[in-house]
Amino acid sequence: MESTAPFFLALLWVFIGLLMLIGGGEAVIYGATRLARRLGITPFVIGLTVVAFGTSIPELFISLIASLQGHPDIMIGNIIGSNIANVGLILGCCAILAPLRLELKEVWTELLIVIAASIFVLLCSGYGRFPRIVGFAFVLSLISYTYLTYANRRNGDGDDQALSGSGNGRRQPFLITLAIVTGIALLGVGSTIFIDGAVSVARHFGISELIIGLTLTAVGTSLPELASSIAALRQRESGMLIGNVIGSNMFNLLMVFGLTGMIHPFSLDPELLRRDLPVMFAFTIVLIPMLRQDGTTRRWHGILLCSAYGLYCFSLL
Repeated sequence: MESTAPFFLALLWVFIGLLMLIGGGEAVIYGATRLARRLGITPFVIGLTVVAFGTSIPELFISLIASLQGHPDIMIGNIIGSNIANVGLILGCCAILAPLRLELKEVWTELLIVIAASIFVLLCSGYGRFPRIVGFAFVLSLISYTYLTYANRRNGDGDDQALSGSGNGRRQPFLITLAIVTGIALLGVGSTIFIDGAVSVARHFGISELIIGLTLTAVGTSLPELASSIAALRQRESGMLIGNVIGSNMFNLLMVFGLTGMIHPFSLDPELLRRDLPVMFAFTIVLIPMLRQDGTTRRWHGILLCSAYGLYCFSLL
């Protein structure tokens, strides 16, 4: 949709995109939860991998297109802004709605990976460029992590009853696959439609492309995570919810940055990253004390995260 599209049509796209995101989030969580039970894998691991990677597809496509079209600032803003929104907006909103329980030791490895990747990006920003070799290392790291996670985090009790259960047993694999694929497709298309509409609305009011990348595009590409997280919250799968958020941030850094750098190495603006990357780093670090005490978030944690995110967005304007 062109930026000159009528204002009312842009608002319509925003509304349609939101509806598709809600439906897609419900479908992905429905299929992922049942997939975890059939494979004997915890919902947390499914959230870290299947749900997180699926809901991060919009960031991947938008970042690749932005980089190939010569707009690295939009790509960088999209990734960093999405990671900030995942914790500040999504996890914050969900923590306000209900307590989230997940012990720190269960997510410690993933948090360290996100922190290490952030440090590498910061070092690359000092160099001024994200080289192809670092992109290759990022992608290889994510592939290795995914394999080791599935190999080491199985429940070990296998859901034999689900495999041999009722007469719908033979149809279940098809329905699970259909739900996940349909949900991911709705999330991808819905986020694209929403972003097109939101960007048109933003340009109607004269907002710059950099601010669009760090806010509207970042929030728009994070809406699949928001939709799937709220769906997980409704189904009382807080482990899948937190796994989705942290896994999405890990995917954004390792796969989106990595694959984009492999295909088309890009320049990094030290001034841009000096402001925004430390904010993303801080939103990651704050999860450690939140989950350290007893593994349960409080409502004031959510209020703190949302307030911090609001202040960050206000500082951009």
